[in-house]
Amino acid sequence: MTKVNFKDYKLSNEILKAIDILNFKSPTNVQEQVIPVALENKDVLVKSQTGSGKTAAFAIPVCELVDWNENKPQALILTPTRELAIQVKEDVFNIGRFKRIKVPALYGKSSFAMQEKELKQKTHVAVGTPGRVIDHITQGTLFTDNIKYLVIDEADEMLNMGFIEQIQEIISSLPKERVTMLFSATMPEDIDNLSKKYMNNPTKIEIQSKTVTVDRIQQDGYKIEEIGKLNLLKEVTIIENPDSCVIFCNTQEKVDTLCRELNKASYPCDKIHGGMEQDDRIKVMSNFKKGYFRYLIATDVAARGIDIDNITHVINYDVPKGKENYVHRIGRTGRGGKSGRAITFVTNRDSGRLSDIHEYTGKELTLKRNPSKKLLEDLRKDFEYKLKLKPQVKEDKGSKLSEEIIKLHINAGKKTKMRPVDIVGTLCSIDGITADDIGVINVLDVSTFVEVLNNKGEIVLKELQTKNIKGRPRRVTKAEM
Repeated sequence: MTKVNFKDYKLSNEILKAIDILNFKSPTNVQEQVIPVALENKDVLVKSQTGSGKTAAFAIPVCELVDWNENKPQALILTPTRELAIQVKEDVFNIGRFKRIKVPALYGKSSFAMQEKELKQKTHVAVGTPGRVIDHITQGTLFTDNIKYLVIDEADEMLNMGFIEQIQEIISSLPKERVTMLFSATMPEDIDNLSKKYMNNPTKIEIQSKTVTVDRIQQDGYKIEEIGKLNLLKEVTIIENPDSCVIFCNTQEKVDTLCRELNKASYPCDKIHGGMEQDDRIKVMSNFKKGYFRYLIATDVAARGIDIDNITHVINYDVPKGKENYVHRIGRTGRGGKSGRAITFVTNRDSGRLSDIHEYTGKELTLKRNPSKKLLEDLRKDFEYKLKLKPQVKEDKGSKLSEEIIKLHINAGKKTKMRPVDIVGTLCSIDGITADDIGVINVLDVSTFVEVLNNKGEIVLKELQTKNIKGRPRRVTKAEM
């Protein structure tokens, strides 16, 4: 029987509630095929393109299967980039919100000590890049002896980035009795070898041919010499007048230069590349998701890990160096079954790369003539009007999940020997409050944060003004979510 509703699967009410609030209407093709296999604790080897809903395909069963009462990590998800690790962490956290799943993200250029503190608390699912995961395993801060589920996401990109030896090192530290799920947009020989070596008779799932994803996207090209690209970009953006656009360049220097030029021209834009501090990259991505600016100039660091609804346009200011990168770039638009627009600037030196892309995607670019002066003048007024509009800030994907949740701050932590069990005991002593109403608890050095679910936060906050916690009165206030 074809599953047409998430309720057809054996999922708990907590997971179904989160899925409903996140507005997952019905399973996508990849979810429909992967979820029932994963729920049966079977290995899966999945070929699926970006934008197909594959993160939820593994996040839903992982969140369902982990045991909340177990303190050590039970699932490990590996991603090739920091941005993707952050994105996957958010998705897993949102899906597991009402089951109170705790999900640290482990990646470089971010405080190892802060990640270590997070791992010392109850952890259900760890998401990370290979290098930082190995650091935590080596330092003894990530315990792998209870890992029951391993997910390798974007496996082909892992191999392209030279992570194969690190992945093998990580796998060697995991229990042999586990479920392994491997997801890849392509299936080169190395991935086939990896699956044969480390997977147990996996169910092979191929969702679609590589042409299907790009068929949703109108792909156009403009012939131009390097010196004329900036002027052409300004003309194309006047014609297209995109609501949300990612502009890809091949180098960090070009991203910096282009961002400066577009800022001078009053474009609402920002940039992201690997040379930036990680906190700055996270902030830029967050602001782009929320719609604070409409043009993101990026290197291929952003080709994976951007899961943003309604990116209307992708512009390849430079033809990417790898054909796979082209598919991942343009896959930022046309997501969730929607149509999208991809525009590529092509110089005479790009003919070889373009031929590789055509052969790989099975679809040629439609080469267009440069916009006429009359067309530019006809459309300039609308473009300039939109430039001046204040941004319409979008809701965070998980914001609706927080509507019935209040996070409380308690001015006591590890230094006063506060433990999660102390918080649970105190809250459960309040009339009408049970363990099911208590969400994620984070005990820090001098502070504790606890989420109260099911619209009971105000009751708890009022009661804790006069109730002792661990034998003493504590200052309790609302905290930011």
